[in-house]
Amino acid sequence: MKVMASYVAKLTDRQFEILKKLYESGRPVRVYSIHKTQKRLADELGITRQALSNHLRKLREMGFVRTGRGFIDLTEKALATLGEEGADAFVFIKVLPQFRNEAYDAIRKIGVSNLYRVTGEIDLIALLSRTRLDEFLREVSKIKGVVETSAHIILEELSRTTEGQA
Repeated sequence: MKVMASYVAKLTDRQFEILKKLYESGRPVRVYSIHKTQKRLADELGITRQALSNHLRKLREMGFVRTGRGFIDLTEKALATLGEEGADAFVFIKVLPQFRNEAYDAIRKIGVSNLYRVTGEIDLIALLSRTRLDEFLREVSKIKGVVETSAHIILEELSRTTEGQA
């Protein structure tokens, strides 16, 4: 089992076992965290901190946010409601070798959830929201050196492996 040594010393065996069980029982969730005080957020919205607190409580009860000391998390449910669904599209990108550095920089500036340089027939894999897919493809097609793109939308996550499982 691969373990990050700096954290292991701080956990008991039972705590580690609990974390592992939670991980194995869970599923990945995309969350946007906001690290602002409720006072500051209320001021930005032009409402009282108490009014914001009441709204946040209702949003938490409906599953749209999670709150804690100093943070507010938007859940997948909130993101879907806002039309900002999770990173659920892959774009495979092939770039001419002489333009790779410039193309990589330009693609980074477009903005994606994740961008990976890979080996094989393609050069990059971009992970992004399907709501941004058309815009992303339009922008990438304008980049000098990009010779091919192939978009793939995730339909369903069939499985997730954890350590020790095949």
